[in-house]
Parts: sequence; structure tokens; C-alpha cells
Amino acid sequence: MEHPPTGPDLPANPESPSGWMGAELADAPDRWTRRWTDGQLDDLLTVARPVVRDGLVDIDAAAASDADVPAAPPSLLELAEGIRSDLQHGLGFTVLSGFPVAELDRATIAAALVLLGRLVGRPRPQNAAGHLLGHVKDVGRDPDDPDARIYQTNGRQHFHTDSADAVALLCLRPALSGGRSQLASAMTAYRIMRERHPDLWPWLFEPVATDRRGEVPDGLDPWFEIPVLSWFDGQLTVQYQRAYIESAQRFPGAPRLASGHAEALDRWDAILEEPDVRLTMDLAPGDIQFVYNHARLHDRTAFVDDPDPGRRRHLLRLWLALPGDRTLPPVFAQRYGSVAVGERGGVHVGETPTVIPLDVL
Repeated sequence: MEHPPTGPDLPANPESPSGWMGAELADAPDRWTRRWTDGQLDDLLTVARPVVRDGLVDIDAAAASDADVPAAPPSLLELAEGIRSDLQHGLGFTVLSGFPVAELDRATIAAALVLLGRLVGRPRPQNAAGHLLGHVKDVGRDPDDPDARIYQTNGRQHFHTDSADAVALLCLRPALSGGRSQLASAMTAYRIMRERHPDLWPWLFEPVATDRRGEVPDGLDPWFEIPVLSWFDGQLTVQYQRAYIESAQRFPGAPRLASGHAEALDRWDAILEEPDVRLTMDLAPGDIQFVYNHARLHDRTAFVDDPDPGRRRHLLRLWLALPGDRTLPPVFAQRYGSVAVGERGGVHVGETPTVIPLDVL
């Protein structure tokens, strides 16, 4: 017989600027949009171009963790500090609009994004192949394949978090239709969940098995067990991917999902779907969206691509470890490899070297 959990002792309405409603922000894009100055763009391209060599990005020059971005000028340091503050202390996301993707070659775009990411945080590998630069693009994988990562398909991603402190997405090309970006506040969803479902919200703080989708570090299970919500060191932190929770049940050794837990996840999903809760936006070419994974969930709607392969939806992605970030519960080391601030997050399988691919490999 199931014994419902009691949940942690935390406020029903913790104070936080990240506890917004999507409806409040939909008509106020100036609250979450940043724009480049001419000086910032010139400065970034000045430091990016020298790390492009023979049409490729020199990974040692672009992503070395033990060196500063070469000659990073104050304009870029100020921009990066502002973005980091938006993530950690503000709304938990921001969109930097207007990067000139149509005027630059792919290697220069990649170098610029990685170097900007290095100023905001530290790039982390996104898959078992060690990719520091990810490509969010439909490569024909079946959304129902339990070993496929959802970003490799054209299916809806549903609200989820990534396995790093923050994610940055640079839009190269949008879809022919669909592929809209959606964001929701974990704090807001928790408040609503606690008010409406006093018998179910504690389940969100119970560990749940989540599928690693075939990217399994040596000696570990093909799933990890982290609660959807954690209350630690005075912070509410979210970790969630419903599709991967469901597919983890394929492993005989994974803990079974209790009926009360499943019902709580259904209610959680329904709250995130509410029009007043979620914020929906279209990313245009040159938009860079930064999202703070510990307080924000993000989603992408299903899409239809242009039949021309050269015009299909394509975003570049970075996962970042942020300096000076919140402490995380020790259980996060199952997925993050470490909970050390500034060094955590990413996918680590064996001794795979990191690379910066310029397209899907």
C-alpha cells in the first residue's frame, strides 16, 4: 500500500523574482530582451575571428577552461555579468537579440557563441560524444525511440530542464511552422501545485528514476534518481524530463513509479501547460536565449521543416556551469558528475575528448 510522503518543511509562497506568470511577461518583452550595442558585437567578433583556423574552431583557444577569453574587453564582461545576473537573480531567462547570423560563416558564429558562453560560464559537454556545441535539429530520430534525445526530432519536447546550470540557444533558422519556445517558472508551478493539490505536491520532492537515454557513465545505472523539486539551502531547484521518467520504467531495476507519484506528475504537467503560467515566444534568426535550468523549465512545440535541407530549423546550443551559483543537493552528482560550483553539469561518459562540431555529426 502506498504511503504518501509529507514533503519538506518549506514556505508555501517563497519570495523570489523568478516566480512570474507567463501572462505577465507576454506583453512586456522589454523586461526579458537585451540588444547588442555596435561596440559589443565588434568586440566579440574581434576576439572570435582569431580562433577560427582553416574553417574550424580551435577548441584550445575557444573553450580552454583554465584561461581567460583573449583580450575580453569591458563591454563584453559587462554584458556577460548582466546575463548571469538575469539568470541567477532575475527572471531566470533573457533573450539577446540581433546577432548577425546571415552575415557570418558557421565557424565564426560558433566561435563567437562559445566565447560569449565562456564569459557567462563554463561550457559543458552535452552528449556522450563530448560536444561542447550542440545542434538542435531534426535528424530523423523517432520521438518514441527510448534511446533518442528529443532535440534530435521534430516532436514536441514538453517542459523539461537540461543537465547544466544554464542553457544558451542561438537560432540560425526557424522552422517552416511550429517550433515555438515556451518557458515556465518552477516557483510559480510549485505555488499553484501546493494550493490546488495539498495531497499530491509532496510527491514532487520524492526521488524518481529518469532515463539517461543510453549515455551511461562507467559504473552507474542507465537511470538516475533525482526529485522533480528539491528544497536545499533555502532554494527551490527543479530537475525534470517527463518523457525520460516514463522511459526509465523499461529498466527492471529502476524504482517503480507509484500511482500517487504519477498522478502528481500529471497535475504538474497540466499546470505548466496553462496559458497564464507559460510564456510562449518565437526565436528569430540571431536571437540567443539564455535559460536558468534550476528555476525554469523550457519547452519546444512540434514543428514542420522546410523541404529544402538548407532551410531547415537549426539552433546552436551551449550548456554552461555558472560561477557563484547556488549550491545543489548532493543527489545531483548522479547526473551532474559533481555539485562543485562552476565545474558541474554535462554528460560524462568515459574519457571522451570535448569537441566543437560545426554541424550534426
